[in-house]
Amino acid sequence: MDHDEVLALFDDRVRRNAQPDGPGVRVEHDGAVVRLVGGVGDWNGVVWSGLDEAVVDEAIAAQVRHFTELGLEFEWKAYSHDRPADLGRRLLAAGFTPEPDEALMIARIADLPTEAVLPEGVRLHPVTDPAGVDLMVEAHTQAFGADHPGLRARMLGHLRHGSDTVRMVVALAGDRPVSAARMELNPGTGFAGLWGGGTAPDWRGRGIYRALVAHRARLAADLGYQYLQVDASDDSRPILQRLGFARLSTTTPYVYRP
Repeated sequence: MDHDEVLALFDDRVRRNAQPDGPGVRVEHDGAVVRLVGGVGDWNGVVWSGLDEAVVDEAIAAQVRHFTELGLEFEWKAYSHDRPADLGRRLLAAGFTPEPDEALMIARIADLPTEAVLPEGVRLHPVTDPAGVDLMVEAHTQAFGADHPGLRARMLGHLRHGSDTVRMVVALAGDRPVSAARMELNPGTGFAGLWGGGTAPDWRGRGIYRALVAHRARLAADLGYQYLQVDASDDSRPILQRLGFARLSTTTPYVYRP
């Protein structure tokens, strides 16, 4: 895999030509800025920008005004290869708060394992109804130690509107949800994104995360996708590297709260 070529494809297809990520979400182009705008429970923010030093501060201020007028918290999803090189410093100066860095990791699906090998007593359960969403949210709460009302609302919205761009799955040990993950498809781009995958502490280290990656890789391959993309934490990055993912950049969420 040519890293520079794939990163350029990701920037162009997934970021610059972004698609709505949920019902009621719209994509807006404001000069050299691309943003997603939805409601209070949606992800709102800037997914791509191509700014030079002469206009960057003005463009940042324009986004702050736009989302503040809508009464929305929003995120500027910046990447280490974005320009100008001091974009992050300028966002801090404008009142944004950075969240932890994540590694942008991408792999060719053809290079990944696609057989989901699970520990004894664990099975995968596709999420197709509200009860499944509740299991998914419970698994995330066990894994990350916090409730996720925004996640529940977004996933229920996808089910309610019959969205075919999200695939969700829960790993069950008996009747207990111990891990959950989803895959967000970007039709026409060749890229699918992996999200979630957190596992309850007492079930970690048994291969469930790897199995969830393989399961989603098989689904994506069957749907004709070529690449999987993950915004990886420090915990998941080593596992993904061993599976065949490459780190192509670093992404930092900068959050603005009106």
